[in-house]
Amino acid sequence: MKARQLGFLAVLLSVFCASINTSAEEANMAQRTSIAAAELPVEGKLPSLGPTTWLNSEPLSTADLRGKVVLIDFWTYTCINWRRTLPYLRAWSQKYKDSGLVVIGVHTPEFSFEKDIGNVRRVAKEQDVGYPIAMDSDYAIWNTFKNQRGAWYGR
Repeated sequence: MKARQLGFLAVLLSVFCASINTSAEEANMAQRTSIAAAELPVEGKLPSLGPTTWLNSEPLSTADLRGKVVLIDFWTYTCINWRRTLPYLRAWSQKYKDSGLVVIGVHTPEFSFEKDIGNVRRVAKEQDVGYPIAMDSDYAIWNTFKNQRGAWYGR
């Protein structure tokens, strides 16, 4: 990702995390005094997520996601890093979905057997992944986001 995109993501996560940490007392005070929420500036446009095959959801477009906080997680089911973050992604997805958070898993396989949609369905069910999953076996979404493989993937 470009530095600007990473900066935007950091700001987005900071704003999101700061809003999560707001105490109930502060929230009640804001409601009592009718303080309007500040509108965030538009930092860029969400790249297209399709066309692709989706699991756990109908296809989602950028128009469907407008006005929501979107967390996109690029993953592959054999990756230990994904397995370590999954409990957090699952919990955030469930806890904050009514507040406008949409977690989307973009399954971008590293190995050929991970391209098998049956394998992805099985693991998603076993691991209780309930949020939408976009299949990205041809790296179309990955490339749209201008991600790059690290040296450990044999660039």
